Amino acid sequence: MSSKVLSATTLGLASHIVEVEADTHSGTHIFSIVGLPDAAVKESRDRVDSAIKNSGFKPPHQCGHITINLAPADIRKEGPLYDLPIALGLLIATRQVKADVQKKLFVGELSLDGKLRPVSGVLPIAIMAREKEISEIIVPFENAKEAAVVEGLRVIPAKSFQELIAHLTGEKIIEPEPPQDLEKFFDPQKYLSDMAHVKGQEYAKRALEVAAAGGHNVLLSGPPGSGKTLLARTFPSIMPPLTFPEALEITKIFSIAGKLSRGISLISERPYRSPHHSASAVSLVGGGQFPKPGEISLAHRGVLFLDEFPEFGRSVLENLRQPLEDGEISVSRAQATLSFPARFTLIAAMNPCPCGNATDPERLCGCSPSAIIKYQRKISGPILDRIDIHAEVPRMKFEKLSESKEGESSISTRKRVTAARERQLERFKNIDGLITNSEMGSQHIKKFCPLGEKELDLLRRAVNQLHLSARAYHRIIKIARTIADLAGSEDIASGHIAEAIQYRQRQA
Repeated sequence: MSSKVLSATTLGLASHIVEVEADTHSGTHIFSIVGLPDAAVKESRDRVDSAIKNSGFKPPHQCGHITINLAPADIRKEGPLYDLPIALGLLIATRQVKADVQKKLFVGELSLDGKLRPVSGVLPIAIMAREKEISEIIVPFENAKEAAVVEGLRVIPAKSFQELIAHLTGEKIIEPEPPQDLEKFFDPQKYLSDMAHVKGQEYAKRALEVAAAGGHNVLLSGPPGSGKTLLARTFPSIMPPLTFPEALEITKIFSIAGKLSRGISLISERPYRSPHHSASAVSLVGGGQFPKPGEISLAHRGVLFLDEFPEFGRSVLENLRQPLEDGEISVSRAQATLSFPARFTLIAAMNPCPCGNATDPERLCGCSPSAIIKYQRKISGPILDRIDIHAEVPRMKFEKLSESKEGESSISTRKRVTAARERQLERFKNIDGLITNSEMGSQHIKKFCPLGEKELDLLRRAVNQLHLSARAYHRIIKIARTIADLAGSEDIASGHIAEAIQYRQRQA
Protein backbone atom coordinates (compact mmCIF):
# COMPACT_ATOMS: atom_id res chain seq x y z
CA MET A 1 0.00 0.00 0.00
CA SER A 2 1.19 3.54 -0.66
CA SER A 3 0.57 6.89 1.02
CA LYS A 4 1.33 10.55 0.42
CA VAL A 5 2.15 13.22 3.02
CA LEU A 6 3.02 16.84 2.26
CA SER A 7 6.22 18.47 3.44
CA ALA A 8 8.44 21.25 2.07
CA THR A 9 11.92 22.29 1.04
CA THR A 10 13.53 25.73 0.90
CA LEU A 11 15.79 27.04 -1.87
CA GLY A 12 17.13 30.51 -1.17
CA LEU A 13 14.23 32.30 0.49
CA ALA A 14 11.55 30.42 -1.46
CA SER A 15 9.91 27.24 -0.18
CA HIS A 16 8.37 24.51 -2.31
CA ILE A 17 5.97 21.64 -1.67
CA VAL A 18 7.58 18.20 -1.31
CA GLU A 19 5.35 15.14 -1.60
CA VAL A 20 6.63 12.38 0.69
CA GLU A 21 5.41 9.14 -0.86
CA ALA A 22 5.73 5.88 1.07
CA ASP A 23 5.25 2.43 -0.44
CA THR A 24 5.62 -0.98 1.20
CA HIS A 25 5.37 -4.56 0.00
CA SER A 26 6.41 -7.98 1.28
CA GLY A 27 9.91 -9.29 0.80
CA THR A 28 13.39 -8.86 2.22
CA HIS A 29 13.66 -5.73 4.35
CA ILE A 30 15.05 -2.81 2.37
CA PHE A 31 14.52 0.82 3.40
CA SER A 32 15.40 3.13 0.52
CA ILE A 33 14.91 6.91 0.22
CA VAL A 34 15.00 8.42 -3.27
CA GLY A 35 14.48 11.92 -4.65
CA LEU A 36 17.93 13.55 -4.28
CA PRO A 37 18.25 13.22 -0.47
CA ASP A 38 21.37 14.47 1.30
CA ALA A 39 23.14 12.57 4.10
CA ALA A 40 20.86 13.96 6.82
CA VAL A 41 17.78 12.76 4.93
CA LYS A 42 19.26 9.31 4.31
CA GLU A 43 20.06 8.98 8.02
CA SER A 44 16.39 9.52 8.80
CA ARG A 45 15.88 5.77 8.16
CA ASP A 46 17.45 4.95 11.52
CA ARG A 47 15.81 7.82 13.41
CA VAL A 48 12.37 6.96 11.99
CA ASP A 49 12.79 3.24 12.77
CA SER A 50 13.60 3.86 16.43
CA ALA A 51 11.03 6.65 16.83
CA ILE A 52 8.20 4.49 15.46
CA LYS A 53 9.21 1.50 17.61
CA ASN A 54 9.53 3.60 20.80
CA SER A 55 6.16 5.23 20.10
CA GLY A 56 4.45 1.82 20.29
CA PHE A 57 4.05 0.95 16.62
CA LYS A 58 5.41 -1.78 14.36
CA PRO A 59 8.88 -0.58 13.25
CA PRO A 60 9.84 -0.34 9.57
CA HIS A 61 12.41 -3.14 9.82
CA GLN A 62 9.48 -5.54 10.28
CA CYS A 63 7.54 -4.20 7.29
CA GLY A 64 9.41 -5.73 4.34
CA HIS A 65 10.49 -3.63 1.37
CA ILE A 66 10.02 0.12 1.93
CA THR A 67 10.50 2.90 -0.60
CA ILE A 68 10.26 6.58 0.27
CA ASN A 69 10.11 9.01 -2.64
CA LEU A 70 10.60 12.75 -2.12
CA ALA A 71 8.96 14.42 -5.10
CA PRO A 72 9.78 16.33 -7.21
CA ALA A 73 12.90 14.25 -7.66
CA ASP A 74 14.95 16.95 -9.41
CA ILE A 75 15.17 19.23 -6.32
CA ARG A 76 17.83 18.49 -3.73
CA LYS A 77 16.42 17.67 -0.27
CA GLU A 78 18.47 18.45 2.82
CA GLY A 79 18.05 18.46 6.57
CA PRO A 80 16.14 16.35 9.10
CA LEU A 81 12.74 18.03 8.67
CA TYR A 82 11.44 15.04 6.64
CA ASP A 83 11.61 12.65 9.61
CA LEU A 84 8.04 13.40 10.68
CA PRO A 85 6.32 13.09 7.26
CA ILE A 86 8.33 9.92 6.48
CA ALA A 87 7.29 8.28 9.76
CA LEU A 88 3.66 9.31 9.33
CA GLY A 89 3.59 8.11 5.72
CA LEU A 90 4.94 4.71 6.79
CA LEU A 91 2.24 4.24 9.43
CA ILE A 92 -0.46 5.13 6.91
CA ALA A 93 1.07 2.88 4.21
CA THR A 94 1.27 -0.08 6.62
CA ARG A 95 -2.34 0.57 7.79
CA GLN A 96 -1.29 1.09 11.40
CA VAL A 97 -2.91 4.52 11.38
CA LYS A 98 -5.90 5.89 9.50
CA ALA A 99 -5.77 9.66 9.30
CA ASP A 100 -6.85 12.46 7.00
CA VAL A 101 -3.69 14.31 5.93
CA GLN A 102 -5.20 16.24 3.03
CA LYS A 103 -4.36 19.95 3.01
CA LYS A 104 -1.96 19.42 5.92
CA LEU A 105 1.81 19.99 5.83
CA PHE A 106 4.28 18.28 8.18
CA VAL A 107 7.86 19.19 9.16
CA GLY A 108 9.96 18.05 12.09
CA GLU A 109 12.97 16.06 13.21
CA LEU A 110 12.41 12.95 15.32
CA SER A 111 14.54 11.87 18.25
CA LEU A 112 14.99 8.15 18.88
CA ASP A 113 12.34 8.17 21.61
CA GLY A 114 9.78 9.81 19.33
CA LYS A 115 10.02 13.39 20.57
CA LEU A 116 9.98 16.18 17.99
CA ARG A 117 13.01 18.43 17.66
CA PRO A 118 12.88 21.95 16.15
CA VAL A 119 14.10 22.55 12.60
CA SER A 120 15.29 25.58 10.59
CA GLY A 121 13.33 27.45 7.94
CA VAL A 122 9.80 27.07 9.34
CA LEU A 123 8.70 30.65 8.66
CA PRO A 124 9.20 30.61 4.85
CA ILE A 125 7.53 27.18 4.78
CA ALA A 126 4.53 28.56 6.69
CA ILE A 127 4.26 31.52 4.31
CA MET A 128 4.37 29.17 1.32
CA ALA A 129 1.72 26.91 2.90
CA ARG A 130 -0.68 29.82 3.24
CA GLU A 131 -0.04 30.86 -0.38
CA LYS A 132 -0.75 27.28 -1.53
CA GLU A 133 -4.03 27.32 0.45
CA ILE A 134 -2.88 24.59 2.83
CA SER A 135 -5.13 24.85 5.85
CA GLU A 136 -2.92 23.34 8.55
CA ILE A 137 0.79 22.99 9.28
CA ILE A 138 2.14 20.60 11.92
CA VAL A 139 5.49 21.66 13.40
CA PRO A 140 7.58 20.87 16.49
CA PHE A 141 6.42 22.68 19.62
CA GLU A 142 9.50 24.97 19.65
CA ASN A 143 8.75 26.17 16.09
CA ALA A 144 5.06 26.90 16.66
CA LYS A 145 5.36 30.60 17.58
CA GLU A 146 7.51 31.20 14.50
CA ALA A 147 4.88 29.66 12.21
CA ALA A 148 2.02 31.42 14.04
CA VAL A 149 3.30 34.79 12.79
CA VAL A 150 1.62 33.92 9.47
CA GLU A 151 -2.02 34.92 9.57
CA GLY A 152 -4.74 32.65 8.20
CA LEU A 153 -2.87 29.41 8.91
CA ARG A 154 -3.75 26.81 11.54
CA VAL A 155 -0.55 25.83 13.38
CA ILE A 156 -0.45 22.57 15.38
CA PRO A 157 2.44 22.38 17.89
CA ALA A 158 3.41 18.74 18.46
CA LYS A 159 5.78 17.63 21.19
CA SER A 160 6.07 13.99 20.16
CA PHE A 161 5.17 11.60 17.37
CA GLN A 162 2.82 9.67 19.64
CA GLU A 163 0.98 12.88 20.61
CA LEU A 164 0.59 13.79 16.94
CA ILE A 165 -0.86 10.39 16.04
CA ALA A 166 -3.39 10.76 18.86
CA HIS A 167 -4.33 14.16 17.42
CA LEU A 168 -4.74 12.88 13.86
CA THR A 169 -6.86 9.90 14.95
CA GLY A 170 -9.07 12.10 17.15
CA GLU A 171 -8.06 10.50 20.45
CA LYS A 172 -6.61 13.70 21.93
CA ILE A 173 -6.79 16.92 19.96
CA ILE A 174 -3.85 19.32 20.17
CA GLU A 175 -4.94 22.91 20.58
CA PRO A 176 -3.64 25.09 17.73
CA GLU A 177 -1.06 27.75 18.50
CA PRO A 178 -2.84 31.10 18.95
CA PRO A 179 -1.97 33.80 16.38
CA GLN A 180 0.90 36.03 17.46
CA ASP A 181 0.12 39.54 18.67
CA LEU A 182 2.20 41.42 16.12
CA GLU A 183 1.84 44.82 17.81
CA LYS A 184 3.87 43.74 20.84
CA PHE A 185 6.89 43.08 18.64
CA PHE A 186 7.06 46.69 17.54
CA ASP A 187 7.05 48.42 20.91
CA PRO A 188 9.64 51.23 21.12
CA GLN A 189 13.06 49.60 21.36
CA LYS A 190 15.63 50.57 23.97
CA TYR A 191 19.25 50.63 22.89
CA LEU A 192 22.30 50.41 25.13
CA SER A 193 24.28 52.73 22.84
CA ASP A 194 22.82 56.21 22.35
CA MET A 195 24.11 59.12 20.28
CA ALA A 196 23.99 61.23 23.44
CA HIS A 197 26.82 59.12 24.87
CA VAL A 198 29.21 60.18 22.09
CA LYS A 199 31.13 63.33 23.01
CA GLY A 200 31.57 65.76 20.15
CA GLN A 201 31.92 64.32 16.63
CA GLU A 202 29.01 66.43 15.33
CA TYR A 203 30.21 66.06 11.74
CA ALA A 204 30.28 62.25 11.95
CA LYS A 205 26.91 62.20 13.72
CA ARG A 206 25.38 64.30 10.96
CA ALA A 207 26.88 61.96 8.35
CA LEU A 208 25.32 58.96 10.11
CA GLU A 209 21.97 60.75 10.32
CA VAL A 210 22.02 61.28 6.56
CA ALA A 211 23.07 57.65 6.06
CA ALA A 212 20.22 56.35 8.24
CA ALA A 213 17.66 58.55 6.49
CA GLY A 214 18.58 57.45 2.97
CA GLY A 215 20.13 54.01 3.48
CA HIS A 216 23.58 55.22 2.41
CA ASN A 217 26.89 53.44 3.07
CA VAL A 218 29.49 55.16 5.27
CA LEU A 219 33.26 55.04 5.72
CA LEU A 220 34.53 56.41 9.05
CA SER A 221 38.23 57.27 9.04
CA GLY A 222 40.26 58.53 11.98
CA PRO A 223 42.94 57.73 14.57
CA PRO A 224 42.49 54.90 17.10
CA GLY A 225 40.22 55.77 20.01
CA SER A 226 38.42 58.60 18.25
CA GLY A 227 35.03 56.89 18.59
CA LYS A 228 34.48 55.18 15.24
CA THR A 229 33.28 51.89 16.78
CA LEU A 230 31.04 53.65 19.30
CA LEU A 231 29.46 55.71 16.53
CA ALA A 232 28.78 52.55 14.53
CA ARG A 233 27.17 50.88 17.55
CA THR A 234 24.82 53.81 18.04
CA PHE A 235 23.71 53.73 14.39
CA PRO A 236 20.84 51.21 14.86
CA SER A 237 19.35 53.51 17.53
CA ILE A 238 18.70 56.26 14.95
CA MET A 239 17.39 54.00 12.20
CA PRO A 240 13.62 54.02 11.59
CA PRO A 241 11.55 51.21 13.14
CA LEU A 242 11.07 48.07 11.09
CA THR A 243 7.89 47.64 9.11
CA PHE A 244 6.14 44.27 9.28
CA PRO A 245 7.14 43.22 5.73
CA GLU A 246 10.78 44.08 6.53
CA ALA A 247 10.63 42.17 9.83
CA LEU A 248 9.12 39.16 8.05
CA GLU A 249 11.86 39.18 5.40
CA ILE A 250 14.63 39.44 8.00
CA THR A 251 13.13 36.66 10.10
CA LYS A 252 12.93 34.40 7.02
CA ILE A 253 16.65 34.88 6.41
CA PHE A 254 17.57 34.11 10.03
CA SER A 255 15.24 31.10 10.06
CA ILE A 256 16.80 29.61 6.91
CA ALA A 257 20.31 30.25 8.23
CA GLY A 258 19.44 28.54 11.54
CA LYS A 259 20.21 31.78 13.42
CA LEU A 260 16.74 32.40 14.82
CA SER A 261 16.91 32.10 18.60
CA ARG A 262 14.51 29.62 20.19
CA GLY A 263 11.44 31.37 21.49
CA ILE A 264 11.83 34.27 19.03
CA SER A 265 9.04 34.21 16.46
CA LEU A 266 9.68 37.56 14.75
CA ILE A 267 12.76 39.77 14.64
CA SER A 268 11.59 43.30 15.40
CA GLU A 269 14.97 45.09 15.61
CA ARG A 270 17.16 45.94 12.66
CA PRO A 271 20.06 43.48 12.56
CA TYR A 272 23.57 44.61 13.44
CA ARG A 273 26.30 42.30 12.15
CA SER A 274 29.97 42.86 12.89
CA PRO A 275 32.14 40.04 11.47
CA HIS A 276 35.83 39.89 12.42
CA HIS A 277 38.34 40.98 9.78
CA SER A 278 39.57 37.39 9.52
CA ALA A 279 36.15 36.32 8.12
CA SER A 280 36.22 34.31 4.89
CA ALA A 281 34.43 35.25 1.69
CA VAL A 282 31.91 32.41 2.18
CA SER A 283 31.01 33.54 5.72
CA LEU A 284 30.57 37.10 4.48
CA VAL A 285 28.58 36.62 1.25
CA GLY A 286 27.14 33.14 1.84
CA GLY A 287 27.74 29.81 0.21
CA GLY A 288 28.62 26.26 1.16
CA GLN A 289 27.82 23.01 -0.62
CA PHE A 290 24.16 23.91 -0.27
CA PRO A 291 24.22 27.73 -0.26
CA LYS A 292 23.16 29.48 2.93
CA PRO A 293 22.92 33.22 3.68
CA GLY A 294 26.12 34.96 4.79
CA GLU A 295 26.71 38.01 6.99
CA ILE A 296 25.63 40.47 4.30
CA SER A 297 22.23 38.78 4.03
CA LEU A 298 21.90 38.48 7.81
CA ALA A 299 22.43 42.26 7.84
CA HIS A 300 19.57 42.79 5.34
CA ARG A 301 17.62 45.98 6.16
CA GLY A 302 20.08 46.54 9.00
CA VAL A 303 23.75 47.32 9.54
CA LEU A 304 26.92 45.55 8.42
CA PHE A 305 29.83 46.99 10.43
CA LEU A 306 33.30 46.19 9.12
CA ASP A 307 35.85 47.41 11.65
CA GLU A 308 39.51 47.61 10.62
CA PHE A 309 38.30 47.76 7.03
CA PRO A 310 41.73 47.44 5.33
CA GLU A 311 42.55 44.32 7.37
CA PHE A 312 39.88 42.31 5.55
CA GLY A 313 41.30 40.28 2.69
CA ARG A 314 41.12 42.18 -0.58
CA SER A 315 39.46 39.23 -2.31
CA VAL A 316 36.87 39.16 0.49
CA LEU A 317 36.03 42.85 0.09
CA GLU A 318 35.78 42.55 -3.69
CA ASN A 319 32.85 40.17 -3.13
CA LEU A 320 30.91 43.17 -1.81
CA ARG A 321 30.81 44.87 -5.20
CA GLN A 322 27.63 43.22 -6.50
CA PRO A 323 25.56 43.41 -3.28
CA LEU A 324 26.55 47.04 -2.65
CA GLU A 325 25.28 47.91 -6.13
CA ASP A 326 22.33 45.54 -6.57
CA GLY A 327 21.12 44.84 -3.04
CA GLU A 328 21.33 41.06 -3.49
CA ILE A 329 23.95 38.35 -3.80
CA SER A 330 23.89 35.43 -6.23
CA VAL A 331 25.69 32.31 -4.99
CA SER A 332 26.47 29.71 -7.66
CA ARG A 333 27.34 26.13 -6.83
CA ALA A 334 27.22 22.86 -8.78
CA GLN A 335 23.89 21.95 -7.15
CA ALA A 336 22.15 25.31 -7.59
CA THR A 337 22.41 29.05 -8.11
CA LEU A 338 20.55 30.94 -5.41
CA SER A 339 19.98 34.62 -4.71
CA PHE A 340 19.74 36.13 -1.23
CA PRO A 341 18.70 39.71 -0.42
CA ALA A 342 21.51 41.95 0.85
CA ARG A 343 20.08 45.46 1.11
CA PHE A 344 22.17 46.52 4.11
CA THR A 345 23.78 49.76 5.27
CA LEU A 346 27.54 49.30 5.29
CA ILE A 347 29.49 51.14 7.97
CA ALA A 348 33.22 50.66 7.56
CA ALA A 349 35.85 52.01 9.94
CA MET A 350 39.55 52.40 9.26
CA ASN A 351 42.68 54.13 10.49
CA PRO A 352 44.35 56.52 8.03
CA CYS A 353 47.64 54.58 8.21
CA PRO A 354 49.12 51.49 9.91
CA CYS A 355 49.93 53.38 13.13
CA GLY A 356 46.72 55.42 12.92
CA ASN A 357 48.20 58.90 13.46
CA ALA A 358 48.55 60.21 9.89
CA THR A 359 45.63 62.65 10.29
CA ASP A 360 46.23 63.46 13.98
CA PRO A 361 47.68 67.00 14.32
CA GLU A 362 49.00 66.30 17.81
CA ARG A 363 50.68 62.91 17.40
CA LEU A 364 53.56 62.03 15.14
CA CYS A 365 52.97 59.42 12.45
CA GLY A 366 55.81 56.93 12.18
CA CYS A 367 54.73 55.41 8.86
CA SER A 368 56.60 56.01 5.64
CA PRO A 369 54.69 57.48 2.69
CA SER A 370 54.97 54.17 0.84
CA ALA A 371 53.58 52.29 3.86
CA ILE A 372 50.59 54.67 4.03
CA ILE A 373 49.90 54.29 0.32
CA LYS A 374 50.19 50.51 0.55
CA TYR A 375 47.84 50.44 3.54
CA GLN A 376 45.18 52.60 1.89
CA ARG A 377 45.39 50.68 -1.39
CA LYS A 378 44.22 47.54 0.38
CA ILE A 379 40.76 48.94 -0.37
CA SER A 380 40.17 49.13 -4.10
CA GLY A 381 38.82 52.20 -5.87
CA PRO A 382 35.62 50.44 -7.02
CA ILE A 383 34.76 49.55 -3.41
CA LEU A 384 35.42 53.13 -2.21
CA ASP A 385 33.34 54.43 -5.11
CA ARG A 386 30.37 52.39 -3.86
CA ILE A 387 30.54 53.96 -0.39
CA ASP A 388 28.34 57.06 -0.47
CA ILE A 389 29.59 58.98 2.57
CA HIS A 390 33.22 59.42 3.68
CA ALA A 391 33.50 61.04 7.11
CA GLU A 392 36.59 61.97 9.13
CA VAL A 393 36.45 61.19 12.85
CA PRO A 394 39.17 63.26 14.59
CA ARG A 395 40.55 62.65 18.05
CA MET A 396 38.60 64.53 20.71
CA LYS A 397 40.34 67.03 22.99
CA PHE A 398 40.12 66.74 26.78
CA GLU A 399 37.80 69.73 27.11
CA LYS A 400 35.23 68.07 24.89
CA LEU A 401 35.55 64.66 26.53
CA SER A 402 35.15 66.10 30.03
CA GLU A 403 31.94 68.01 29.26
CA SER A 404 29.06 66.98 31.51
CA LYS A 405 26.45 68.07 28.99
CA GLU A 406 25.23 65.26 26.76
CA GLY A 407 24.66 65.65 23.05
CA GLU A 408 21.43 65.16 21.16
CA SER A 409 19.75 61.86 21.95
CA SER A 410 19.12 59.12 19.44
CA ILE A 411 15.36 59.48 19.97
CA SER A 412 15.20 63.01 18.57
CA THR A 413 17.54 62.13 15.68
CA ARG A 414 15.42 59.08 14.95
CA LYS A 415 12.29 61.22 14.63
CA ARG A 416 13.92 63.26 11.84
CA VAL A 417 15.19 60.09 10.16
CA THR A 418 11.76 58.44 10.34
CA ALA A 419 10.08 61.53 8.90
CA ALA A 420 12.58 61.54 6.00
CA ARG A 421 11.95 57.82 5.38
CA GLU A 422 8.19 58.43 5.31
CA ARG A 423 8.70 61.05 2.59
CA GLN A 424 10.65 58.50 0.58
CA LEU A 425 8.01 55.81 1.05
CA GLU A 426 5.37 58.24 -0.21
CA ARG A 427 7.58 59.17 -3.17
CA PHE A 428 8.24 55.56 -4.16
CA LYS A 429 4.82 54.11 -3.27
CA ASN A 430 4.11 53.10 -6.89
CA ILE A 431 7.53 51.53 -7.48
CA ASP A 432 7.98 47.94 -6.33
CA GLY A 433 11.09 47.18 -4.28
CA LEU A 434 12.17 50.82 -3.86
CA ILE A 435 12.25 52.05 -0.27
CA THR A 436 15.17 54.45 0.21
CA ASN A 437 16.94 57.08 -1.85
CA SER A 438 20.12 54.98 -2.00
CA GLU A 439 18.24 52.35 -4.03
CA MET A 440 17.30 54.74 -6.85
CA GLY A 441 18.54 53.99 -10.36
CA SER A 442 19.41 56.59 -12.98
CA GLN A 443 15.82 56.59 -14.27
CA HIS A 444 14.52 57.35 -10.76
CA ILE A 445 17.09 60.10 -10.22
CA LYS A 446 15.95 61.78 -13.43
CA LYS A 447 12.33 61.64 -12.28
CA PHE A 448 12.61 62.46 -8.58
CA CYS A 449 15.75 64.63 -8.37
CA PRO A 450 15.43 67.56 -10.79
CA LEU A 451 18.16 70.18 -10.37
CA GLY A 452 18.15 73.90 -11.14
CA GLU A 453 20.90 75.74 -13.04
CA LYS A 454 22.61 76.86 -9.84
CA GLU A 455 22.69 73.32 -8.45
CA LEU A 456 23.90 71.86 -11.75
CA ASP A 457 26.71 74.38 -11.96
CA LEU A 458 27.87 73.55 -8.42
CA LEU A 459 27.75 69.85 -9.20
CA ARG A 460 29.61 70.36 -12.50
CA ARG A 461 32.49 72.12 -10.75
CA ALA A 462 32.69 69.40 -8.08
CA VAL A 463 32.84 66.59 -10.65
CA ASN A 464 35.57 68.35 -12.64
CA GLN A 465 37.72 69.40 -9.67
CA LEU A 466 37.42 66.18 -7.67
CA HIS A 467 37.59 63.93 -10.76
CA LEU A 468 34.50 62.03 -9.68
CA SER A 469 33.17 58.99 -11.52
CA ALA A 470 29.69 58.73 -13.01
CA ARG A 471 28.72 56.56 -10.04
CA ALA A 472 29.93 59.21 -7.59
CA TYR A 473 27.99 61.87 -9.52
CA HIS A 474 24.74 59.94 -9.11
CA ARG A 475 25.47 59.18 -5.47
CA ILE A 476 25.96 62.88 -4.69
CA ILE A 477 22.52 63.59 -6.12
CA LYS A 478 20.98 60.77 -4.06
CA ILE A 479 22.65 62.03 -0.88
CA ALA A 480 21.43 65.57 -1.65
CA ARG A 481 17.90 64.18 -2.10
CA THR A 482 18.17 62.61 1.38
CA ILE A 483 19.47 65.85 2.92
CA ALA A 484 16.52 67.68 1.35
CA ASP A 485 14.15 65.07 2.82
CA LEU A 486 15.65 65.62 6.28
CA ALA A 487 15.05 69.34 5.83
CA GLY A 488 11.48 68.72 4.66
CA SER A 489 12.21 70.29 1.28
CA GLU A 490 10.54 69.16 -1.93
CA ASP A 491 13.35 70.62 -4.06
CA ILE A 492 17.07 69.96 -3.91
CA ALA A 493 18.81 73.26 -3.14
CA SER A 494 22.44 74.26 -3.65
CA GLY A 495 23.03 73.91 0.10
CA HIS A 496 21.96 70.27 -0.06
CA ILE A 497 24.32 69.66 -2.99
CA ALA A 498 27.17 71.41 -1.15
CA GLU A 499 26.75 69.22 1.94
CA ALA A 500 26.55 66.09 -0.19
CA ILE A 501 29.81 67.03 -1.96
CA GLN A 502 31.57 67.29 1.40
CA TYR A 503 30.91 63.62 2.00
CA ARG A 504 32.68 62.70 -1.25
CA GLN A 505 35.97 64.49 -0.61
CA ARG A 506 37.62 61.15 0.12
CA GLN A 507 37.57 60.69 -3.66
CA ALA A 508 39.86 63.65 -4.32
